Amino acid sequence: MSIYIVGTLDTKGEEIGFARDVIESQGIDVHLVDVGVMGDPEIEPDTDAATVATAGGTDLESLRETGDRGAAVEAMGDGAAAIVTRAHEAGRLDGVLGLGGSGNTSMATAAMRALPVGVPKFMVSTVASGDTEPYVGHADIAMMYSVADIEGLNQLSRTVIANAALAVVGMISRDPDVETEEKPTIGITMFGVTTPSVQTAREWLEAQGYETIVFHATGTGGRAMESLVEEGVIDAVLDVTTTEWADELVGGVLSAGPERLEAAGNAGVPQVVSTGALDMVNFGPESSVPEEFADRHFHVHNPQVTLMRTTPEENVELGRIIAEKLNAATGPVTVALPLGGVSMLDAPGEEFHDPEADAALFDALREHLDDDVELIEMDANINDEEFALALAKRIDRYM
Repeated sequence: MSIYIVGTLDTKGEEIGFARDVIESQGIDVHLVDVGVMGDPEIEPDTDAATVATAGGTDLESLRETGDRGAAVEAMGDGAAAIVTRAHEAGRLDGVLGLGGSGNTSMATAAMRALPVGVPKFMVSTVASGDTEPYVGHADIAMMYSVADIEGLNQLSRTVIANAALAVVGMISRDPDVETEEKPTIGITMFGVTTPSVQTAREWLEAQGYETIVFHATGTGGRAMESLVEEGVIDAVLDVTTTEWADELVGGVLSAGPERLEAAGNAGVPQVVSTGALDMVNFGPESSVPEEFADRHFHVHNPQVTLMRTTPEENVELGRIIAEKLNAATGPVTVALPLGGVSMLDAPGEEFHDPEADAALFDALREHLDDDVELIEMDANINDEEFALALAKRIDRYM
């Protein structure tokens, strides 16, 4: 068994060397990957910085000459990702450990994000108590706050680093004995306001013998699902909740990026897609909503989440975009329209109920979807049992 440690050996050699010694004391091999650019390594690496730079599409001397820290961090992160990916594919890597500040964290987690879900990934970082989304993305990276800066060894840093090193050892040396079955796997997207629909569909599908994986459509959730489609983990997609596109279009905080709704189509896997929570754009606390939206219709979901109702004009564009994405699919696609509302808040009598906005969305989809994309329309809210079962039965038919 082997754990790769990714770090800047020109500045963190002492601390990384300590982590290596702790791991090796448990009978586990260690492979040191040096992503340091500006100086000579304080301890001997197994993969030196020049090799990492080459793997990142550049060379070490160029990075040193330019002195551009941002470019160096990006290039060395890319190189480390290539190094660990090759090692894992060759069966030489069982887990990855990183430790350092923001630069080290950026490079080490770039390497970690390149590895499949399930490969142990542990990052000790000075930035782990803040916004970790840029580092974790949609990967299963565990982050531990270093408490003090990782600069020299002392009673605090030794304890934190040793705990992290032993955590990775535990991850790779203990069989979790997770029960697995060879079942076709369906990815499902969910939001709080589409939960009843997803629960009904999931329970029905599991009763038919499928495994389901539910993703919270918070930007990272949509990206995680699409990544697993690309990896071949997911065999079909029940995309109940496409709300991330509302955030991408309007400027909310939960966008999954402009490639959302492409992975299943590119892979040719069956997909049933609905319009869940396209009635809303997500922001943080009320005070964080951009001033340009001051006259819009809002719902305070909780002190940390403020929802803004989408307009008919925005829904026209959402319908066009979603149709364009699904028209390009190489596999079977059904679009299901809940004419009675796209979320809990969009049901008759609820705060976001807006038949005009919904009609704009549905009309745009009808207009732009190609004839080979199947279209289901039901006079039901997305959370009604009959609608949820129609979604589940359609994906079952494809499978």
